[in-house]
Amino acid sequence: MMKRQPLISRAPASQEASVPTPEPEARAVVPSAPTRASFSQCYRNEILFLASCAFVMWMFHTLRGGASPAQRITQKQIDAAVMHTMENNALPSQAARAAEIIAPSVVRVRGFSSEDEANKMGKSDNAQPNQIDPSDADENVGIGSGVIIKEDGTILTNLHVVSGAKKIKVRFFDGMETDAEMIGAQPENDLAVLKPKAVPDDMHPATMRSTNDLRPGDLVVATGFPFGIGPSTSAGVVSGLKREFRSPRGKRVLTNLIQFDAAANPGNSGGPLVTADGEVVGIVTGILNPTDQRVFIGIGFAVPIENATSAMGMSPF
Repeated sequence: MMKRQPLISRAPASQEASVPTPEPEARAVVPSAPTRASFSQCYRNEILFLASCAFVMWMFHTLRGGASPAQRITQKQIDAAVMHTMENNALPSQAARAAEIIAPSVVRVRGFSSEDEANKMGKSDNAQPNQIDPSDADENVGIGSGVIIKEDGTILTNLHVVSGAKKIKVRFFDGMETDAEMIGAQPENDLAVLKPKAVPDDMHPATMRSTNDLRPGDLVVATGFPFGIGPSTSAGVVSGLKREFRSPRGKRVLTNLIQFDAAANPGNSGGPLVTADGEVVGIVTGILNPTDQRVFIGIGFAVPIENATSAMGMSPF
C-alpha cells in the first residue's frame, strides 16, 4: 500500500474555539469571533472531512503496528485468518497446474497410409473430432500425441505412431491442423521428430527439465490423446527409473526408461510426461500389459527427455 502523506497534523482534532484577548498594543478595532453555532454551520462539511481523515489515519497507524500491545494482531489471529482463507478458497491441485502449463504445447499426431485415407478421416474429423475408432489408435499408422519443443514448432513424438505413414497431420491446442513431415528418427528410443508446415501465432514450446533429480514418488502428469480423445490428462507418480521394456510389436528392447503410474492408453504415445511444474521430463512410449488387451494396468514407460532431445542432435542440459 502506498504510504499516504498526513492530511492533518497529529494534534487533537477537537479543541475548544476561543477568542484571543487583545493585547494592549492591539488596534482599537478587533473583529468579533463567530459564535459556536455560526462556526459549526459554516464549516460543517470541513469538520466532517477532517474527522474522517483523522479516523483513516488512526486505522492506518493501528494496522502498521502503532496500536498498543493489547490491540496488535497476534500470530494466532494470523494463523486463523490463513486457515479461514484456505478453507473457503479452493486452490488448484498440482496436477491441474501442470496440465494448464503444458496444454498449449501438446499436439495430436495422426499418420495415414494414403492421401485418400487422410482426406476421408479429415472429413469425419471435422464433424466429431474426438470420435475416433479405438482400433485405429496408436497403430503403426494411426493416432498418437506429440509435444512442441522448439520455437519453430518442432515436435517430438513416437516413431511407431508415424512409421510407414504416407501423410502426417498434427492438430494444435487451438484446433489448427496442418501437414507435417518427419525430419528425424531415433529407432533405438522409438522417437521421431516432426516439422509442421504451419504453426499458430501464439504457439508455446514446452520447457524441458533434466531427469537427474527425478526420484520415485515424484508427481508426474501425462497429457495426450488416448484413443483419440483429448487432450486428456492423468496424474500419478514416478514408479521407477532405468527400466527396460520390450515393444510388443517391434520386438525392440528400450532401455533407461522412466516407469510411471499415471494412466496411459493407446493414443498417449508420443505425448509429454511432465513434473508438477509442467516441465517435460519424458516422452510416453509404451504400456505394460501381460494380456492381449491394450489397456492400462498401472505400468507405463517414458523415454527420458535427454534421450529424446538427442534424437534432434541437441541436449539442453
